[in-house]
Amino acid sequence: MASTAEAIIKTLMDEIKTITRTETILGAPINVGNNTIIPVCRIMVGFGAGGGEGEMKEKQGGSGGGGGGGLKVEPAAFIVIKGDQVTIHGAKPGRLEGLFETVPGIIEKIQKARTAKKEEEEKK
Repeated sequence: MASTAEAIIKTLMDEIKTITRTETILGAPINVGNNTIIPVCRIMVGFGAGGGEGEMKEKQGGSGGGGGGGLKVEPAAFIVIKGDQVTIHGAKPGRLEGLFETVPGIIEKIQKARTAKKEEEEKK
């Protein structure tokens, strides 16, 4: 039975390692004009596993094991690079408007950059 519980825990840990890699915590850089924005996420993980075995009076035996976990990913901050200047802006977890307060005008900047890129491609 111990080997079953160990296998469950090993599988859970392998999955957690896959999910919590650096690319999950530091998002892909977003280039807006001469600015670069890198999202930073907070990851919270919880899991449990167990197993057991037993016998009844009639000498019937049984065993079982199981495991499960939970994962929460939320925005924590944004790294903003403007030329040689680097600043970190905290995000307000759970509130979309906090995202917009933290990085003023990000939506407008992204839309302008996409429009400019699209217009440039159309000229070609």
